[in-house]
Amino acid sequence: MSEQIHPAAPHHLPFFVSGPNEVDGLTIFTGLLLVAAVFSVGILYWKLHSLPERMAHRSHKLQFEIVGVLCLISLFTHLHIFWIAALLLALIDLPDFGTPLRSIAGSVERIAGAAQGSDVTIAPSPPRAERVAPKVSGGKQEEVKRHA
Repeated sequence: MSEQIHPAAPHHLPFFVSGPNEVDGLTIFTGLLLVAAVFSVGILYWKLHSLPERMAHRSHKLQFEIVGVLCLISLFTHLHIFWIAALLLALIDLPDFGTPLRSIAGSVERIAGAAQGSDVTIAPSPPRAERVAPKVSGGKQEEVKRHA
């Protein structure tokens, strides 16, 4: 082979054209840029899908678990209605009915004395008043104590 350049070929090649048996820097750079772009879009997608869950977690919502499950269903099924439902649940503040009912149940247990191992002591009931009633037996009157 001759080392001469063809007369129609340009005498100065741009930097991105590599010679034979040389490393192609532009292809390596493009490949790394493509991998970084795919990871960046994936992270953005993951953050967007977890947005309702993070919103519900920050505001300590009762429906946090439901929102998380809806986000996962939306992520794996690609049905956007689940994500919209999760977002709406994360924004709505549902009333807490469970805490007052648990408090009432605990109070009733303490009143009934059913709570074992609790620090609260129930005051003993006052002693019953005794009544003295006359008893007649054989013409003789005796006093008998009865509990009312």
